[in-house]
Amino acid sequence: MPPVRGKLTHGAPLAPLVWFKSGGAAEYLFEPADAKDLETFLYALDPAMPVMGLGLGSNMIVRDGGVPGVVVRLGKAFSKVERVDETTLKCGGGAPGILVTSQARDAGIGGLEFLRSIPGTVGGFVRMNGGAYGREVKDVLVECDVVLRSGEVRTLALGDLGYTYRHSDLPAGAIVVSATFRGHPEAPETVQAEMDRIAASREASQPLRSKTGGSTFKNPEGHKAWQLVDAAGCRGLRRGDAQVSEKHCNFLLNLGDATSADIEGLGEDVREKVKADSGVTLEWEIQRVGVPA
Repeated sequence: MPPVRGKLTHGAPLAPLVWFKSGGAAEYLFEPADAKDLETFLYALDPAMPVMGLGLGSNMIVRDGGVPGVVVRLGKAFSKVERVDETTLKCGGGAPGILVTSQARDAGIGGLEFLRSIPGTVGGFVRMNGGAYGREVKDVLVECDVVLRSGEVRTLALGDLGYTYRHSDLPAGAIVVSATFRGHPEAPETVQAEMDRIAASREASQPLRSKTGGSTFKNPEGHKAWQLVDAAGCRGLRRGDAQVSEKHCNFLLNLGDATSADIEGLGEDVREKVKADSGVTLEWEIQRVGVPA
């Protein structure tokens, strides 16, 4: 492996780093010291070696056989949030949504509050066109800086990302190292009130204190995924220690010692039941990565 200034770990367990607390190890886990460290590493890395970014691991099933290649996790050096002007913030790819929204509030910038409700980092938001409460990343993104699999640094404008619902055309293996978001001028107390409203709504409707992965399935056109799951009789459905949440049935839970195979298998059980009940084929929103055991 190429030399690094950050931390490179062979056989690093990923279960502690993801919300489901299940799954195997990364062949290599790379935590770069800074963007330059990431660039030089990827430039020198064998092009045949796969590369994948990992944020807070909130929207991910890591399969039990682990993840081949290199998993890149952006640490503190990538979590800075800086004000660019009256309405704009430049945010590191490793910055969590709650930090972005707090800084926006302090800067008197509204329109980014929905990021408070997405349990992830800026890099994940940008890749997935993350959204909640009626807004998506495409509504606020100006541009992002990415390090391509080749080690080349590129700035991509909003139009370059090909955004659709929970999808972008970000190249495979590209790591988002920063993103620029634009909101509108707003009184800090108004921003805080909206953040509080969103937090209370999530607390009331979602199983936040459980080992979960966030929204499991995309909302199909004209439907809410949770309603289809509920109508198919899947609320509370189990496979081993994996369960469909009774509080919000578009969430899967690890009740204790569920394997990733249990969790993914339960998701497939739900998809089959929903298809049989409504004729709708649910699409996974959660990323499933790695290889089975």
